[in-house]
Amino acid sequence: MDASEVRDRAGTLPREPGVYQFLEGDAVLYVGKAVDVRDRVRSYADPRSVRVGRMVERADALDFAVTDTETQALLLEANLIKRHTPRFNVRLKDDKSYPLVQLTDHPVPRIEVTRDPEEGATVFGPFTDKGRVDTVVKALRETYGLRGCSDHKYAGRDRPCLDYEMGLCSAPCTGEISQNDYRADVESATRFFEGETGVLADPLERAMNEAAGEHEYERAANLRDRLDAIESFHGEGEEAVSGRSDERAVDVLGAALEGDAATVARLHSERGQLVDRTRHSLEAPEGEGRVAAVLAAFLVQYYAERELPDAILLSERPADGDVLDWLAAEGVSVRVPGAGREAKLVELALKNARNAPTKTDGLAALGDRLGVDRPERIEGFDVSHGQGRHVVGSDVCFVGGTAEKSDYRRKKLVDQNDDYGNMRELVRWRAERAVEGRDDRSDPDLLLVDGGEGQLGAARDALREVGWDAPVVALAKDRELVVTPDGVRDWPDDDPALHVLQRVRDEAHRFAVQYHQTLRDDVSTVLDEVPGVGPRTRRRLLRRFGSVENVRAASADDLRDVPGVGAKTAEALRSRL
Repeated sequence: MDASEVRDRAGTLPREPGVYQFLEGDAVLYVGKAVDVRDRVRSYADPRSVRVGRMVERADALDFAVTDTETQALLLEANLIKRHTPRFNVRLKDDKSYPLVQLTDHPVPRIEVTRDPEEGATVFGPFTDKGRVDTVVKALRETYGLRGCSDHKYAGRDRPCLDYEMGLCSAPCTGEISQNDYRADVESATRFFEGETGVLADPLERAMNEAAGEHEYERAANLRDRLDAIESFHGEGEEAVSGRSDERAVDVLGAALEGDAATVARLHSERGQLVDRTRHSLEAPEGEGRVAAVLAAFLVQYYAERELPDAILLSERPADGDVLDWLAAEGVSVRVPGAGREAKLVELALKNARNAPTKTDGLAALGDRLGVDRPERIEGFDVSHGQGRHVVGSDVCFVGGTAEKSDYRRKKLVDQNDDYGNMRELVRWRAERAVEGRDDRSDPDLLLVDGGEGQLGAARDALREVGWDAPVVALAKDRELVVTPDGVRDWPDDDPALHVLQRVRDEAHRFAVQYHQTLRDDVSTVLDEVPGVGPRTRRRLLRRFGSVENVRAASADDLRDVPGVGAKTAEALRSRL
């Protein structure tokens, strides 16, 4: 985006508190909060740093959500950053007031409280009570042995440090715990920060009861105080979205109409905290009660394939009584609040629906171009490999033009340097699962394969062999040509239908490449090039030293301590590395 595009887009935004997101395709580059969204976004027309300037140049779209207060915007900003991990959100705006907890992006992650998270780290927060955060992090380290040392102190150690002796670290640096076991402990800590309090509270409660049983009352009292801090941790800084204490998950829906188009804005809260906002486009029906009809249609279509919340707050009662009966049977409380906090939240959802950016419906245009019904659900396929090795396939899903990541799938394929054969195998795998009822996802309205006429032919062969009736097209990268069973089409660059296909194709490519790189990195290191080092010895070396860098720094005596490494192999390792 250039300066004029930023100013034009800012002019359409509301002068209210909220959050804004700079996007590159479907990827979130940056999330920010503002007291006045319009003024803040307009300031990006004149970037205040080289880094911000690079972010604005890369962005091709902008999204936003309004909130009631600046505090609510801060919490929503933090949760969106945690959800999307944007590349340019290295430092939160309010990090001087709100500490964060980070798990660093390393094979053996470090946990620490920080105000300046590292790029690529998994970040939780912000939190308002640093003392409570420090208590929780110390308890996590004592329970799961997560390291807190710097990378410099971690590398090249030949014996555990004092943290190991004090029970604060399991010493992955010297192989006292395997990397796989350590990653499992990191996963437990992650689950705690994501809301699973029992991961930490349960072992502390057991320790407290044991201390009391052994008459160690002072230790039991310390553990009790720590347990109180942990059990109240996830309530910190939250605003009450629902007045019902037994309702953990609440959705708030507001619908707005513009001509023959409708927008439903959904606000979602977990344990009273606003954590997400989405918008959804529908065709508006004719006649009276249009909003009520839109809400009824949305409730069925959206929640039929998703976990239902405990309560749904609506701007109007849905027109279809059967929908309400279904939700009641599922134990969902449906309310149309007339006043109070809940009514304010419904009005906030309506603001987001009314402020939805107007744009051409790319899905409807795509359906018209291809002569099919509006393809609400599209699955994209791509294959990635390195000269026929580590061949993998991706199957991504878009619903309503938005990536549905819970429905992504990936498949390790037979190694062969045959692009057409690989695509045939991938599509056949998906088709067989659908026909045999082994795929828990709905059938797509359209399949898209990355490639040209050869890949399309391979996909159609697979569908025909299995007997799965699904429309399929291909998108070729070189000239962005749309390949259909009826011929090749060259759509204009600004065609919204083409943009839909490009988003799906690019995401399928990204997901496939990511999986291929994961497999390649898992099985291939520079150690494989050393004479005398096979897969088993390589695994033993990495388990013992943690990384190739640490193997490089090890002495010949340390290398010979590893089973399978003799004097000759140790010398080869030192010479080659």
